Amino acid sequence: MTQKTVLVVDDDPDILKLLTMRLAAADYSVQSAESGERALAAIAVARPDVVVTDLKMGGMDGMALFENIQKSTPTLPVIILTAHGTIPDAVTATKRGVFGFLPKPFEGKELLAQVEQAVKLSGSAPLAEDDEWRAELVTASVQMEDLLRRAKLVAQSDASVLIVGASGTGKELLARAIHRASKRRAASFVAVNCAAIPEGLLESELFGHRKGAFTGATYDHKGLIQSADGGSVFLDEIGDMPAALQAKLLRSLQEREVRPVGAAQAVPVDVRIISATHRNLEECVARGEFREDLYYRLNVVSFEIPPLAERREDVVPLAKHFLAATAARYGKNVRALAPEALELLICAQWPGNVRQLANVVEQAVALATSPIVTATLVQSALKSEPTGLTPLDEAKRSFERDYLIRILRITKGNVTQASRLAQRNRTEFYKLLERHQLQPAMFKRLSHESN
Repeated sequence: MTQKTVLVVDDDPDILKLLTMRLAAADYSVQSAESGERALAAIAVARPDVVVTDLKMGGMDGMALFENIQKSTPTLPVIILTAHGTIPDAVTATKRGVFGFLPKPFEGKELLAQVEQAVKLSGSAPLAEDDEWRAELVTASVQMEDLLRRAKLVAQSDASVLIVGASGTGKELLARAIHRASKRRAASFVAVNCAAIPEGLLESELFGHRKGAFTGATYDHKGLIQSADGGSVFLDEIGDMPAALQAKLLRSLQEREVRPVGAAQAVPVDVRIISATHRNLEECVARGEFREDLYYRLNVVSFEIPPLAERREDVVPLAKHFLAATAARYGKNVRALAPEALELLICAQWPGNVRQLANVVEQAVALATSPIVTATLVQSALKSEPTGLTPLDEAKRSFERDYLIRILRITKGNVTQASRLAQRNRTEFYKLLERHQLQPAMFKRLSHESN
């Protein structure tokens, strides 16, 4: 079983040492931070399984740290320790979502019990036998990792899931991953593109038909929903479903049965519905284009996949993944992307998201005549697309910290390469890192641990 990581945060070195010793003795991997700001930087580098923090600290206190964690990684459990705690403090903290609240001096057994429970409920404890369920979703993004942890938790229920994201972000891959992590994984996963099937055929494809139901219906046809009985149905581009079928789908979900076209009686079905769209369904509901009752039926739990341009730390691992897969499929001895080629990929705009990246890498591999994919091949595949990575002097102050974290993750803590991408000299770059309490060593350590 993988060793779980606890991040302890306290401005008292003695408390940090005590917490580290007790947790390490219980076989946890322990990271420490002397301030809330350093804790946020550590979480951005590698998400721990639990955070244990003091409440009263200089600068950012424990509750402020918790609120910042909630914004970026809402499934990360936080346990707050304080010598100033009162019952009202504990009640307020737990109402706001803090996992645990312990007064100092604390009992070691009680702390370990809360940490153990937090690990189990955070989505970090293994819910399936291994991580094969998410093997297709290659990521180095803390944001995506948190999304996958939430998806794994939701997979254990039968709640309907709505996946939102731009075209090419990997909505179907996430839907398949949820199915594989669920109790239904041994049954069928059936994908239906509601925008690709003509309106006249969609009802028959979804619900089936009986022989003679309409001209050309020469045999009974089992619909896709019935074919997935016991498994999952993925309704892609659900926002493009015609209004008449929306009503029939809602009735089917409510009654847990389907009525084939031309049938006198309905057929019971047991399926889990996962739907996806690139459209804003709330706006569609407001315009009367999508049924509100169906929207709430489908949107029990929702996930929004960020575009690739907002998680550039994923570009390099994804590109390497696509390169290996494409080279194997084509039987070509292409082993790597040149550093200049990787920088071009990092800086591209990616309007087509992950799907476009896969296409660019495939084209470059197909045309490669040596084991190394050159920048020229990548530039050709990108069709001279302008860069999308904004220089730091044009970036707003509020995004500066995230900008630095992304670059350090991409370069694995290589300050020379990071400063070149940021268009700053090393001295200026180090000053920026110091301002945000970011240490390149943290990113280098992350790189070594992942190898």
